[in-house]
Amino acid sequence: MTLEQLRIFIAVADRQHVTQAASELNLTQSSTSAAIAALEARYGIKLFDRIGRGIVLTQTGRDFLVEARAVIGRAKDAVQVLNDLAGLKRGSLAVAASQTVANYWLPPRLQAFRQAHPGIDIHVSIANTEQVAQAVHDGAADLGFVEGTVADPLLAARRIDGDELVVVVGMGHPWTTQKRVTAKQLVTTGWVLREPGSGTRAMFEAALKRLGVKPSRLRVVLELPSNEAVRAAVESGDCATAISDLVVARSLEAGALHRVTFDLPRRAFYLLRHKQRHPSKAETALLEAFGL
Repeated sequence: MTLEQLRIFIAVADRQHVTQAASELNLTQSSTSAAIAALEARYGIKLFDRIGRGIVLTQTGRDFLVEARAVIGRAKDAVQVLNDLAGLKRGSLAVAASQTVANYWLPPRLQAFRQAHPGIDIHVSIANTEQVAQAVHDGAADLGFVEGTVADPLLAARRIDGDELVVVVGMGHPWTTQKRVTAKQLVTTGWVLREPGSGTRAMFEAALKRLGVKPSRLRVVLELPSNEAVRAAVESGDCATAISDLVVARSLEAGALHRVTFDLPRRAFYLLRHKQRHPSKAETALLEAFGL
């Protein structure tokens, strides 16, 4: 049974006339009759009674007409869904992002995209870099945005402009009175850092190694799973941290934190996609809106 056979059957049933139905469908009378005959022969039923020169639906035909209309209706709905998806009237995207990106970089960009495409539902999950990469790898996320590099041969990673790591301390810390802190001084204070596996932690430790400082020499007094927790702990204590400038911008403006003069590299963010998955229209539109 095909959709075309169903359409022909409905047209004939509506008009109770093969010739009129054929004309309406722009088909020949013979092909229209053949479609009805094929249905009847395939299932061993009679859909129409031939009475004189006309035809009328049998009870089987009347019962089948209800189902045929329902199937054609669902087919039309399916076509409309595809048209809507192609035209970005509806759709969905699953985005996974590491904390700095999700809390500070993504929101204004997502808001602008939603205003342009209100029918696209975007689901955002927040995790560390390793977990985001795994979500994209597993197909749980269409796109990933992370702060650290990822070594997964199935993932395509595109470098995008990110943020800057800065060293900050609370206002009672002795470094607030120093013009500059040297690499050797980094081991003389306590540190509050993100957990291992986070992009922020990995970036800071890589920078330390380039400066000749072993990360293991730092006196890490707290490891916390969120940027906000790290910021709050440093504001209220006597420790230092290395954190995104996006995270501490307001605290610095308010005088709750002090930025130490210590050069750390600017950090790139990375867009992750699975190499073997075809991007949807919504995904392509999102990246275009982000300028990526």
